[in-house]
Amino acid sequence: MGVTRAQVEAAAPDQAALKAAGGLLKPAKWPLRAIDSAGMLVWGECQGSGANPYRVMADLSDLGSKCTCPSRKFPCKHALALLWMLADDAGPFKAAPIPEWVTDWLGRRRKGAPAVAKSSGGSIDDALTEADPALPDPKAEARRAAAAERRTTDTRAAILDATRELDSWIEDQLRTGISAFLGDHQARCRRIAARLVDGKAAGLASRIDEMPSRLMTLRATEQPEGAIVELAKLALLVRAWRSRPDAPGIVREVTTAETREALLQDANATRVKGVWEALGDRITTRRDGLVSHATWLFRRSAGATDPHRFAVLLDYYPASAGRRSTALGAGDQFDGEVIFYPDARPLRAILGERQPVTSAALVPPDIAPAPDILAGWRDRLAVAPWALEHPVFLPPGRLATDASGHPWWRADSGDHALPLAEAPDEHLYGFSFAALAGVWNGWRFDPIAGWSDWGRVTFNG
Repeated sequence: MGVTRAQVEAAAPDQAALKAAGGLLKPAKWPLRAIDSAGMLVWGECQGSGANPYRVMADLSDLGSKCTCPSRKFPCKHALALLWMLADDAGPFKAAPIPEWVTDWLGRRRKGAPAVAKSSGGSIDDALTEADPALPDPKAEARRAAAAERRTTDTRAAILDATRELDSWIEDQLRTGISAFLGDHQARCRRIAARLVDGKAAGLASRIDEMPSRLMTLRATEQPEGAIVELAKLALLVRAWRSRPDAPGIVREVTTAETREALLQDANATRVKGVWEALGDRITTRRDGLVSHATWLFRRSAGATDPHRFAVLLDYYPASAGRRSTALGAGDQFDGEVIFYPDARPLRAILGERQPVTSAALVPPDIAPAPDILAGWRDRLAVAPWALEHPVFLPPGRLATDASGHPWWRADSGDHALPLAEAPDEHLYGFSFAALAGVWNGWRFDPIAGWSDWGRVTFNG
């Protein structure tokens, strides 16, 4: 069963929704578009402002739809765009098994009157006409370019002033002593972070605001050294920005990240194809009231030294919004591309076009024994000494506790051992893992996923 443009027009709540949908018709915005074998259900994922795409689904029997976006319009612009693309060209909609999130929606929805019974008061042709850009005006373009250059100059000057103030602040912490800093680090970090926000150095501000939380995860005897390391990394990052203020990875750490729209349109962006697996999520609530949601991925076909073996999808949203649904669950696999943000050793990425893997491999990746399990961490520090963490694969080993009750991972070979960030579930102690994947922060290993003879284990973050 198909859908026509006339039906999409009739289903739209208003002409504004159709116009907004017209801006979402670029294939790059849709990493996934699929249809069931009966041709009655379509679904897809539309890349919005967050790291995780919005999940959209529609029942073609009555054009009922559902989307994970917060829009109050029904259908929303994402559902309209999905139906619009289907009406124009069904070719990119690949036949696939119905995923669980679509089945769940079907089980909860009640079919009402057909959506085509109403009128939107507009048309797709009108929406396309309204969306067409005006003819270029050379003088207006020149004015915009000059204004953009002034903003860049002003922003860079503001950040430079902010980093000078940060230098003085770091010197003050060292002069007054690390013990005094640890005794008042939350208030001190909050004050300098606020000044950095005013100086347009939002990335630095966020990093400093979260420093007390990172220090509190260390043991009391480790916190003085941890504070010195944190301050040293800040100083190195500031110096790197001054010497390379246009380096994308450094700019991202100091100010803000590029928009996802810009990354999707960047022809030079690194796009890595293969079979990817979602290791799992790490979700934390920051002091500024935002939730940081990281979804870690790895490419199953990549070698141990492949620089594009891991990727992380980062999303930030208000804690008051509650936990957002994600495009990938722990253990999900897909065959497609991951688009990396530019960096010397890229990790942060967004999802490109992909198809689900119907016969996902449940066995662990082939991990070759490495003489130095933290070589990747050291390689990252060589190009970005301010880095705070790095993904790591560990060879066969077990979880155990030391004489003081602290949790550890130890290789079966006896050559390696790493302390764990948190104590795992008691039943996992002594468990034999063929491989463990997680994040190393220079102090502790935080396991995210493991593989054993009993199956795949996801560690809660």
